Amino acid sequence: MVDKQRIDEATGTQTVGHEWDGIEELDTPMPRWWLWTLYATIIWGLVYVVLYPAWPMVNSATEGVLGWSSRGDYQKALAAREAELEPIRQALVKTDIHDLPNNPELLNEAVQGGRSAFKVHCVQCHGSGAAGSKGYPNLNDDEWLWGGDMEAIEYTLVHGIRNPDHDETRFSQMPAFGRDGILQSNEIQDLVSYVRVLSDREQQSASSNRGAALFEINCTVCHGNDAKGDRTQGAPNLTDAINLYGLDRASLTDTITNSRYGVMPRWGHRLDAATIRMLTAYVHSLGGGEAAPVSEDTATEQAAIATEAETPVDEQS
Repeated sequence: MVDKQRIDEATGTQTVGHEWDGIEELDTPMPRWWLWTLYATIIWGLVYVVLYPAWPMVNSATEGVLGWSSRGDYQKALAAREAELEPIRQALVKTDIHDLPNNPELLNEAVQGGRSAFKVHCVQCHGSGAAGSKGYPNLNDDEWLWGGDMEAIEYTLVHGIRNPDHDETRFSQMPAFGRDGILQSNEIQDLVSYVRVLSDREQQSASSNRGAALFEINCTVCHGNDAKGDRTQGAPNLTDAINLYGLDRASLTDTITNSRYGVMPRWGHRLDAATIRMLTAYVHSLGGGEAAPVSEDTATEQAAIATEAETPVDEQS
């Protein structure tokens, strides 16, 4: 390499003085527009550092003289959205839950809000489509342990299921027939056979006949004589094809032997009343929601009105 500057004859430009194997580099100056652009970006960068957060520090960053931050901007947008939704939230809390279906616009707002809340708080157990999995109920069907009307769903959300720190929680406990020595293993297998017959999983047999007698003695107090369950106790219907832990012999054997103790968190002390009302509306809308049960007084009143409507006018007079 030779360090010798000279003027290139072809271009009239001075070389930088470096040469390697006959190759030289021209000292061509940068275009003016490029230099001014470079200077402008340097100035812009300095101004940005002064005005906005820029230099990272131990626990934060320099704040900048404008005091702006993306987090603060987000909080302002969130606060504006919350202020926009506040009238809807207030209306949801003030509306009697039995009257909510009669207000389609408010109900729709509740369902949309509940869909978002469900994705935050409930998908971990019930899944993104609310179809559940083994041990976690499917919220799309019409099988309910404690009731599927809005009031029952809201109560479950507020108080949870089997929360030992809460007196008003939903609570049921099936005996562990095998672990506690109530039934022998052969008796448990007979009981499994009978439960599978109830749900059309097996044909009737000598084993299921023995299981029927065991069921009458040990299980009807909760599941009923017809095995259709009891919502006041959270006892499931054993005559359909829906079972929280499975209807195969292994799963049923485990259930009867050791019992189950699934826990749902109570959301009453974690979420505000409006969010719980939104979740109630959303779960109710998934496909299995039921109408509110009619009280005896209301049923009598409705029957009287229907009878009066059917009575001819001349008879009424």
